[in-house]
Amino acid sequence: MELNQEQEVVSMPRIGEAAPEFKAITTQGEINFPKDYKGKWVILFSHPADFTPVCTSEFMTFASMEKQFNEANCQLVGLSVDGLYSHIAWLRTIKEKIEFKGMKDVEVTFPLIEDITMDVAKKYGMMMPGESNTKAVRAVFFVDPKGIIRTIIYYPLSLGRNFDELYRVLLALKTSDEFGVATPADWRPGDDVIISPAGNCGTAKDRMEGKEEGLECKDWFFCTKKLDKDLVLKKILK
Repeated sequence: MELNQEQEVVSMPRIGEAAPEFKAITTQGEINFPKDYKGKWVILFSHPADFTPVCTSEFMTFASMEKQFNEANCQLVGLSVDGLYSHIAWLRTIKEKIEFKGMKDVEVTFPLIEDITMDVAKKYGMMMPGESNTKAVRAVFFVDPKGIIRTIIYYPLSLGRNFDELYRVLLALKTSDEFGVATPADWRPGDDVIISPAGNCGTAKDRMEGKEEGLECKDWFFCTKKLDKDLVLKKILK
């Protein structure tokens, strides 16, 4: 099917690819992404606009949880298509005037990217014509210490993000890397993890007969293993 002239192709990076590179001015100075964050996890996220209520609630929540993310070796980087002075004024207003769910006097110290030209937003597929041609949707990119995109989550303009889930995703990704496991639905540190199906029939038989220590198998393809919460947190947190 051919695209008409008014339709715009949205270019989006994919999971497993290198995060697109860019240099940008932020509220914390110039950054070179993802080069400046080598060796760290990064959550790069966009919001539609400064001085909007849903975005304000999100920034206050992220700022209040920043220490948690930092302790998991993860840096936060925000973006909207507003200018630097708008960003500064908005963040000042949040600190001086806004109270939400018991949070007040909240200071946002992570960088917020100025993207008036929309170059970064377009490079990351944050502009969705079906939502808006001038505002970035609520996109979230998890970038690992090697600069590889590991998870992508998109939300529409009207829907605020679940930040407990974003933190859970980070811990799950790090746990999978550290222990070579998969994490089941709703997994949190301390829950059983998934061990991938056996690669050969002999091993599958051993699993089903309970010969592999620590595994509990309901069938050859569904085996779980306990992973101590303290051990997990010791490995994935500072």
